[in-house]
Amino acid sequence: MRLPSRTAQLLAVATLPLALIATACSSDSTAEATTASPAPTKAKDPNEGLLTGTQLKKALAPASYFAAGFTVDPETTRDTGDTYRAPATHNAAEPDCTRFGSTGWIDLSGIEGVSFAQNTYVGKNTSSELDQEIDVYRGTTSTDVMTALTKVVAACPGYPDADTKSKVKITGAATPGLGDDAYTITLTDDAWESGTTLVAVRVGTAVVSILSTDGADDGAAAAKKLAEQVVSSLKTAA
Repeated sequence: MRLPSRTAQLLAVATLPLALIATACSSDSTAEATTASPAPTKAKDPNEGLLTGTQLKKALAPASYFAAGFTVDPETTRDTGDTYRAPATHNAAEPDCTRFGSTGWIDLSGIEGVSFAQNTYVGKNTSSELDQEIDVYRGTTSTDVMTALTKVVAACPGYPDADTKSKVKITGAATPGLGDDAYTITLTDDAWESGTTLVAVRVGTAVVSILSTDGADDGAAAAKKLAEQVVSSLKTAA
């Protein structure tokens, strides 16, 4: 059997440390590459920048705005506080048209916002009603709400009044000059002394909704004035 020369043995021994060094360097490089990997990107909060119910409450018209004799109804005073709700939708293809005559009528759009604030002021001597509400939505959903309202009005030409047994007529029209987009709905009935005016105004991600029975003009002037007040306050809310 041929034995390796002493020179070959020495070369083999010398090669071993070099191999170990190369392996160590390779391990260090891998560790450095692993350490340098960027951290996973954190998902953006879908509610970032949206006003909370607490902030929206401050944008509602204060008690000092309303005429003497009007007082707030505590049962209709609500807001979502400092938290957000999960957005929700429901079928608006067959709406309950009677809801146009009550608070929260904006939900007839079939779309619920992530935050809101609302209250109602009632005239002690006249029983006139002024409702104000602000709802905030994610992304461009507020635009969808306005579009949905026009479709609901088209599907609701009227409804029977349970009290007077008469027919309530519903009409709607675009309203220029208010916010980014506005729509006015009018409810009239020959059996009523005066009708009801509803106004929806989009301001960015928010929709202001007003209900008014205050005034012989179906509450129209009072509704527009209150809408302008809330829109103005909302634009400076933070």
